[in-house]
Formats: sequence, C-alpha cells, structure tokens
Amino acid sequence: MVRIGAHVDQDDPLAHAAARGADAVQFFLGDPQGWKGPVVSEGAALTTAADVDVYIHAPYVINVATANNRIRIPSRKLLSQHLTAAAELGAKGLVVHGGHVNAGDDPQIGFDNWRKVFERMECPIPVLIENTAGGGNAMARKLERIARLWDALDGLDVGFCLDTCHAHAGGEDLVDLVERVQAITGRIDLVHCNNSRDAFDSGADRHANLGSGQIDPELILAVCRAAGAPIIVETPGDGQGDDIAFLRKNL
Repeated sequence: MVRIGAHVDQDDPLAHAAARGADAVQFFLGDPQGWKGPVVSEGAALTTAADVDVYIHAPYVINVATANNRIRIPSRKLLSQHLTAAAELGAKGLVVHGGHVNAGDDPQIGFDNWRKVFERMECPIPVLIENTAGGGNAMARKLERIARLWDALDGLDVGFCLDTCHAHAGGEDLVDLVERVQAITGRIDLVHCNNSRDAFDSGADRHANLGSGQIDPELILAVCRAAGAPIIVETPGDGQGDDIAFLRKNL
C-alpha cells in the first residue's frame, strides 16, 4: 500500500495526520503568498522523529521561469532556502509549481531559466515540479509544455508531482494521463489527489473533496493506481479524513 496523506497546517502536522488517519503530510514553512524565508514551527520540527512521510510545498510566489529579474532572482533564493529547510526535516521532496513567463515572451526563456536553477543549486532532496491549472504561458500546464521543460532539463535529476485537479482544469484528460506523463518525465514521485470544483479546461485551481466536484472519482482512482506513487490530498480539510479512507478502501 502506498503512503497516503494530506496537506495540513504547519502548526502541528503530526496531530493533523493522526486526526485524518494519514501516514504522510505536506505543509508550508511560512506564508505561501509571501517572500520571507522558511520558518520551522515546533510542531513541524517534531516530524523528523515520527513515522510519517513529510513533503514540503514551496510558496506559491516562486516563479523561477520568468524573465523578470525582480521575481526570478528572489524566487531562486527562496527556493534554495526552502530546499535546505525541507532537507533538514528529512522531507521526501519539495513541491514547486512550474511557473510561467509573460504573455509576449518566448516560452523557451522559461525552460532555459529552469535549467539554470538546477545547474546552480545543490539538491539534497528531490525538487518535484508540479503541473499547474492555469496560465496561458505556463511552463507546466499542458503536456506539450512539460515535454519541452523536460527536454531542457535533460540529464538532471528532477522529480514530478502530478495534480489531478490541475490536469483536469488545465485541459488534460485523466484517461491514460499517467502513461502520457511518464512517457515525458520517466517518473511520477507524488500524486496530489484532488477533485475539481470547476469544469474541464477551465484554468481554475479550485480543489474539491474526492466524492464531489467535476471529475469522476473512478478516474481519480485510476490515476492513483497507475502512478503507484505516494498520495497527498489537498482537498477541503473537513473532508480529508473521508478522502483518505476512500482511497485506502478502493486502492
């Protein structure tokens, strides 16, 4: 059985894991919308000695793909800081969104900027690039873009996090999605297992619990089975326990 867990608040991840019946947790180290460096709470520090797998999600503001120096350079610094802090916690990986370039920019700029990150940064634990739901010039919304990103990262040890809501909202059919992703990346390190509040190809990043939303739960289960990777639900918190129980029963 794969490890199944939830995205929880950083104040006391172990208590939140126990309340949900989770054997894995994901959390932020600080404000996900802010530029300050990581802060490890007392509760988060306790995860290092527990039999719970830990994943850290990098702040949403990070965008290492952009040509805007005032965003890209601080993004690299913040990513490096979170990578170091996540490694000190013994995390299995650091999840970061693929980012985007501006509407008039050549996407290749973004792919090249991603390569520079891994050429210049030590990675004590895997960096897991996550597919995203929206953005017309996103690096990791469509599989065609993910393929170009992985071409740019050829020869580098980079992981992948597959989000089911993001794929659906981003316009990628979940049928045979795992096979199509693995044909590009060669790996799926983590599944963000979420239903979607909004319609296919809506571009809206709004998660729903597994039993509700616009995606057939059987399709979500099929993705999880095919991926064979650890699972984190990022669904509304009051239903996370039920979502984890649903996955355990049906996987």
